[in-house]
Amino acid sequence: MDFLGELTQQLDAFRDLLRGDLSAPVEHCPGWTLRDLADHLGNGNLWVATAVRDGHGDHEHVRAPDAALVAWFEDSCKTMLAELSAAPETSAWTFAPPNTVGFWRRRRCHETVIHRWDAENALGGTTPIDAELASDGISEVFDTMAPRQVHLDRAPAPRRAIRISATDAATTWTYGPGAPEAEIAAPAQALYLLLWNRLPLDAPEITCNGDIDVARGCLSGPLVP
Repeated sequence: MDFLGELTQQLDAFRDLLRGDLSAPVEHCPGWTLRDLADHLGNGNLWVATAVRDGHGDHEHVRAPDAALVAWFEDSCKTMLAELSAAPETSAWTFAPPNTVGFWRRRRCHETVIHRWDAENALGGTTPIDAELASDGISEVFDTMAPRQVHLDRAPAPRRAIRISATDAATTWTYGPGAPEAEIAAPAQALYLLLWNRLPLDAPEITCNGDIDVARGCLSGPLVP
């Protein structure tokens, strides 16, 4: 997957949304407005640029300016993308393996997709997430984000297993030890949003078979920050 190209498109889409109501509340980021979300994503861009350029994760968060917010956000995108234009195998500080630019291309792509969806949702309407991209986002939750949550003691290690099935991508994932005791099936976009706590397990497009208590327990982690 061309994560750098996809990331660029997602950043452009998010920037365009900043011409909307910046005071709009962001449903799944309690207490935040669209302006706060832009501050978060833009500072994240600068954090990643520091991680690649300087080899550490100690970027100091500086609040985005109230004036010229769009220009500030655009500059943060350009700064990060310049660093991420290096070859994917280029060494970089990361919070999980691999310690490469390629890690950040993927991670920032998914971070931006989720927050682009948040911004659209805040403004009253969302656009679809590509099934292939959503499927990789599901994989990232299980290969990177959930293990990190467990490592940082933010979530317990799963004691029982569930199966996640993307109905439009012919792809499945198993989370937890042993044979799965429940299966959650839905289109990849719905599963992606479920794992990032943007959809509830009882959303109409999601089907759960087997022991629903096991499913709820595995998902309650939380699996992501």
